[in-house]
Amino acid sequence: MHLLSIDEFDGKRIDRLFTHANTLQLGIPPQPPQFKKILANLFYEPSTRTSSSFFSAMTRLGHTVLPINEVIYSSVTKGETLEDTIKTLSSYVDIIVLRHPSVGASKAAAKVSSVPVINAGDGIGEHPTQTLLDLYTIWRKFKHINNLTITLMGDLKNGRTVHSLVNVLRKLYNVNINLVSPDNLQLPYYLDNAIPKSTSLTENICKTTDVLYMTRVQKERGSIGEYKLTKDHVDLLKKNMIVMHPFPRQNEIPTWFDTDRRAYYFKQIQNGLYVRMAILSEIINAK
Repeated sequence: MHLLSIDEFDGKRIDRLFTHANTLQLGIPPQPPQFKKILANLFYEPSTRTSSSFFSAMTRLGHTVLPINEVIYSSVTKGETLEDTIKTLSSYVDIIVLRHPSVGASKAAAKVSSVPVINAGDGIGEHPTQTLLDLYTIWRKFKHINNLTITLMGDLKNGRTVHSLVNVLRKLYNVNINLVSPDNLQLPYYLDNAIPKSTSLTENICKTTDVLYMTRVQKERGSIGEYKLTKDHVDLLKKNMIVMHPFPRQNEIPTWFDTDRRAYYFKQIQNGLYVRMAILSEIINAK
């Protein structure tokens, strides 16, 4: 049972996942495993939250983690292919969490893996577990997702979290979406069909937005641009809205906003632990 794309999820599966994650977050402990499993964290790109939360989630479920967070210390530096690395790890572990700079890497890995592969980000492609924790954060705040106005702001061209989020919002939910980005960082054409676009966070967008989802400029992928949440924007935002960010951030959200009750990005980070615990439980129990 691989987890490679948000397209694998329908509304019922997401609802079950949210119910389980919420149960875990309320402090109800998971059942101790009869047999311990081993998860490999295989990261070809840097990670703080995704890597750490999968490590913590697997450990809290009573299992074990084999961390390979820096492939520079593996045989990859000797020219080993992704396929050979996956085949090798499949002999040692029960689940592989893979982050890779190439779009489609997780699908290539899944073709040769004898154990489940979880896509933890494939280049500018997708980041399905981030999308699930993003949806969970919105659901936990508003108790629903339908009929909200969700504004996505930043590097929409290269932000894989945005790509997965837009995809599932349009597929499963009745929401209003706004796209805010510089001209050179707009959402890829195959995702932005008929979605309103702006190059700035206008007064109207501020006053009508329920969820402002911001991202950083991905300089490592050649992105150039600048945008930030200002005090003028903040003064226009609704009192009950929330601001989210997949992190890491640069200067697009000033630190003085962190104490604002609408700053939800650290709650979003915490939610990731419980969503990934629920994801791992689903995969382990399906085997």
